[in-house]
Amino acid sequence: MQQHVLRVVANGPDNYAMALKITRVGQSLSRKMASLQRKSQLITMHQRVQSNQPAFRSTAERSALYNCPILGWQETREMEAASPARWVPQAEGPEIAFFDTETTVPSRKGESYSLLEFGAILVCPKRLVEVFSYSTLIKPADLDAISVASVRCNGITRESVGSAPTFADVADTVYAILHGRVWAGHNIVRFDCPRIKEAFSEIGRTSPEPKGLIDTLPLLTQRFGRRAGDMKMASLATYFGLGRQSHRSLDDVRMNLEVVKNCATVLFLEASLPDVLSVATPLDELPITRTNTNIASPSNETSLLVAHIEEMKLDSSNARTAQSYTIIPIDEGSSGFSGYLEPDEVLTHQIKVSPLPFGQFAKTAVFHKDVPLHLCCTSMKICFGVSTKFLDSAGRPKLNVVVEVPEKLCKVLEQCDEMALKMSMESGSISQWRPLVKKDGYVNQPTVRLHIPTVANGDRAIYSTEIYQRELSGNVQKLVFTKVDASELDSLFIPGHTLDAFFNLDAYDYQQNAGIRLVAKRLVLHSK
Repeated sequence: MQQHVLRVVANGPDNYAMALKITRVGQSLSRKMASLQRKSQLITMHQRVQSNQPAFRSTAERSALYNCPILGWQETREMEAASPARWVPQAEGPEIAFFDTETTVPSRKGESYSLLEFGAILVCPKRLVEVFSYSTLIKPADLDAISVASVRCNGITRESVGSAPTFADVADTVYAILHGRVWAGHNIVRFDCPRIKEAFSEIGRTSPEPKGLIDTLPLLTQRFGRRAGDMKMASLATYFGLGRQSHRSLDDVRMNLEVVKNCATVLFLEASLPDVLSVATPLDELPITRTNTNIASPSNETSLLVAHIEEMKLDSSNARTAQSYTIIPIDEGSSGFSGYLEPDEVLTHQIKVSPLPFGQFAKTAVFHKDVPLHLCCTSMKICFGVSTKFLDSAGRPKLNVVVEVPEKLCKVLEQCDEMALKMSMESGSISQWRPLVKKDGYVNQPTVRLHIPTVANGDRAIYSTEIYQRELSGNVQKLVFTKVDASELDSLFIPGHTLDAFFNLDAYDYQQNAGIRLVAKRLVLHSK
């Protein structure tokens, strides 16, 4: 019976009577009527399959066939598996849609991404168990977009997608899986969500919309801390002993779900015995150095993580409240920073770039005479005030200002950039290098971005950069902020004004982009 049923939907319903194997004489009229009804349903399903549509259009339709007395559950599951167009749940369901995309790697500036694979699982929001899974390779419009770097990243070759459906072929299925559900995934806000919108836009279709977002990258970075180093999926998988990341959509989605469960479990256990299972994380593995009074307790971390999962959305509320800062006069000269070199003090031939181990991971650091290089520069002209265009790894706005670079500092930074790029290439990185100094952009002078990082402080965020203001009289005042307010901060960084900057050089390699960031540790604004 199963052999015949396997062929019914894929090859047509002509053998339906053979599949039923009704041989008894005198069967009831209702049984015959039921058999004719099922045959009609199978004909309709066969027609859908031939036009590359899902065999079932609703959960009710699927359940009606599963529960019929003629075809049992197992036979129907076998029949469904034989269909090239599997059943897909309706849009706007209660499940959480964990998903991931694999794409081409742009080989030049301005080149767009092309989807190569889409994978998703739907999980029950109460028990986090899988109720449905789907994955498909996708043939891009231009096979030449699959470069060597792209293959090295995810292993998807031109040959493997040569006979795959185009995105237009699977768009209905992707839409049904995603639309109206809570979306979840690792770094989906910055990467996967834009790729989905772009793919639908390219075929002239309306993109699916989520009813909530859970981006596990900023969520786990905030609540779990940087115990797993850079908090990439590969690092988290290594941390929890889940094996290597395959960079294939469905595998990565399941790994993501396991990581979330493991993180939540660890925080739950720590909350049970906070004095015994307290976390001793090295300070340099945290986003910035903080005192114990500013670090949320394990109990708070657990409750906040659970609250995020229960709400099924990434809290991106920007509700404005009254914000202010306190001005504290300080003694002249106390705004200096020990260990920070001026450009004149740096010997470029003494600069080197090498891995700096911490914990079980390593990051790239810039050294001068075998110690980490920290720089300071006075009277740097502000070109543009505070920008909030991008989000950082914790989901908060990236705050940075653009300043002009004096010639001597420019030479030092270019040497650091050149050596870091060389090391990146030698290590086999496929990421696109972002030059540190910009020479052909906003103004005639070379410019750089000074980043002002933020860090969670209880239920809000604060700046991790010390900010001072120097009056015309020479008096220096420290500005102590209670909350992050980009517009308020922007009013202090006035284009044309100058500042003194004390900053670190932070090398990064993330989402196919690599380079050096200048992270401001202390800024002194000059009044005019």
